[in-house]
Amino acid sequence: MPLPDDYVERVLHVVESIPPGKVMSYGDVAEYLGEGGPRQVGSVLATWGGAVPWWRVVRADGSPPKGHEVAALAHYAAEGTPLRRGVARVDMAQARWDGKHAAEQVDP
Repeated sequence: MPLPDDYVERVLHVVESIPPGKVMSYGDVAEYLGEGGPRQVGSVLATWGGAVPWWRVVRADGSPPKGHEVAALAHYAAEGTPLRRGVARVDMAQARWDGKHAAEQVDP
């Protein structure tokens, strides 16, 4: 497996910066970095994201990563992440993180 490049490192750093109980969508992460898109962020997390809080990156509708729903929901419960009533989705209006205070940690 190749070593992670600068983009991979920056994506992982943003994900590590998301506070417990908060989330960003794949597109939010790409927009914050000003580079790539949701698929590129998803690819980074699928390949390199095992050591970061991957569950804090969700689809735009608040759905947890496919194939990892049970584990993600356990993390959301432990962190107090707001969920939508009656569905296994994060309440994006309440839980979305805008990246404030991460600017010192990430060089977009």
